[in-house]
Amino acid sequence: MTALLEVKGVTKRFGGLVANKDISFSINAGEILGLIGPNGSGKSTVMKCIMGIEKPNAGQVLIDGVNVAGWPTHRIARQGVGLVFQHSHPLQRQTILEHIKLALLPDNLFMLATDHGVTRRAEEIAARVGLSKVMHRLPRTLPFADLRRLELAKAIARNPKVVLVDEPFAGLTAAEVADFSQLIASFRADGHAVLLVDHNVKGVAALVDRVFAMYLGERVAEGSAEEVMRNETVRRVYLGGELKLAARPERDGKGRTPLLSVNNLGVLYAKATALDDVSIHVGEGEFVSVVGLNGAGKTTLFNAISGLLPYSGAIAWRGESLSGRTPGSIARGGIVQCPETRELFGDMSVRENLDLGGQHLPPAGTARQLEWLFGLFPILKSRQNQAARTLSGGEQQMLAIARALMMQPKLLILDEPTLGLAPVILEQLSKAMETLRQTTDITVLLGEQNVTFALPHADRVYVLEHSRIVWEGGPGRFAAEAGAGYL
Repeated sequence: MTALLEVKGVTKRFGGLVANKDISFSINAGEILGLIGPNGSGKSTVMKCIMGIEKPNAGQVLIDGVNVAGWPTHRIARQGVGLVFQHSHPLQRQTILEHIKLALLPDNLFMLATDHGVTRRAEEIAARVGLSKVMHRLPRTLPFADLRRLELAKAIARNPKVVLVDEPFAGLTAAEVADFSQLIASFRADGHAVLLVDHNVKGVAALVDRVFAMYLGERVAEGSAEEVMRNETVRRVYLGGELKLAARPERDGKGRTPLLSVNNLGVLYAKATALDDVSIHVGEGEFVSVVGLNGAGKTTLFNAISGLLPYSGAIAWRGESLSGRTPGSIARGGIVQCPETRELFGDMSVRENLDLGGQHLPPAGTARQLEWLFGLFPILKSRQNQAARTLSGGEQQMLAIARALMMQPKLLILDEPTLGLAPVILEQLSKAMETLRQTTDITVLLGEQNVTFALPHADRVYVLEHSRIVWEGGPGRFAAEAGAGYL
């Protein structure tokens, strides 16, 4: 059987960066291949090379035996490729039906008003993807899930041989994910070759026939979903290495009213669901880890707690609602976030950045806090007069954490502190975390993709996946269930 899509030895470079290196896979008619990998692994570049958005430096992309590598996008679409975009950008003055008609006749727009056969076909496609009842409405009046259905409708309008689907479940509720899974499965039943791109195996396991896993532009595993989840290289990529646990002494405060309670939290970005019915609690003195892949919703959760985003549900601090509180009021009340992006003042010195964090302290208090922080992060003491932008990535992360600690928080929120850091820096941060636990009464809420960093410092773990909490428990249980619960 000739594969409908064959990728042979595709390599793509951006200057000195190799985004894809010798990538090869094939998809037959009536088959779904899951292309998975963490953020930055090269998945999107592979899709762009297939669709002609990027031209590969080497290799072939064959559609039903025809090499289309380097062709312009419109020719590849005519050859039989449809793309379901992750983000919907509809024409706001055209109805849903008119969008589908445009997709049916991309080369002959003048026939739109006269060909009744096109209208009938567009209505059939709308019915197939569940848009019959709203096909005469404008996109701005529709919920997010219907906009995603519109992307599916446009992609299959010309009955392509190959359908590329980019992160189809992002921003959808659980019920909507089930509906979309059925729609995508129907593409397989109709004989299409489907390439389904997502961050993790679990998100696509029930839908795909095979999985192709990538990391840093290269293939790391291929096989059934179960085989890939058991693959040791894949486990290292997603979990960060071998899972190790640390003995956790009991902390005071257990059994009391939680320091922080988040109940039934929901957050929307425009019409997309960023958090869906999320509930967590953090006891006084606890170290709680929220683990999840890129895009799961960790930063959104922390920004909602910090008062930076509107939300539904309830967030309580020491039993009192945070609703209506400003971010500044919440920070002064004891909740301080160290953001993933660090947000340092690059042209200011290390000491000036720290002084900003401690501006509420009297001179004696500032001196004591600085002395303690320089013990925690000794490198910052020797860098006091150096501009923050000239520090290494690891030193900048230490400065960002130290600045947050200058505020003497009761709850420190750390968002992806290990992102992009070298192993030697991770070890230093890990030692600092343990020092915080052993020598202070601080409470920490940690968001991480790197499970091997998060677990040793956790009393409890939450797994956040596609905007929802899907697992909760102790680090020991997580280690035992990590393969099924996180990959």
